[in-house]
Amino acid sequence: QVRPLESGGGLVQVGESLRLSCVAPGSIFRTSSMEWYRQAPGKEREVVARISRSGETTNYADAVKGRFTISRDHAKSEIYLQMNSLKPEDTGVYYCNKLRANFRDVWGPGTQVTVSS
Repeated sequence: QVRPLESGGGLVQVGESLRLSCVAPGSIFRTSSMEWYRQAPGKEREVVARISRSGETTNYADAVKGRFTISRDHAKSEIYLQMNSLKPEDTGVYYCNKLRANFRDVWGPGTQVTVSS
């Protein structure tokens, strides 16, 4: 596998939950802190959650703090994002990648999350 592969998105109502998954290339999963990014329509991609390589430290954007939880499974090289109490402003395409990934890095296709009011 040469790029991340995200899954788990969908169309939900306000207040509902989704759990996103990402299978990351071992080359970056083993050596990097990992982040979930999202790109809302017409906006730039932003970081919503970060987890350290060990999994012991997590950080969240203010907009999702208290609602989203990031985790990682070392045995599976997978990253997860549990999203609760979803809001319309959470709508966007969600990606996972290493810490501070940019346009030079390989990105996956992302997974679409749409929250309908």
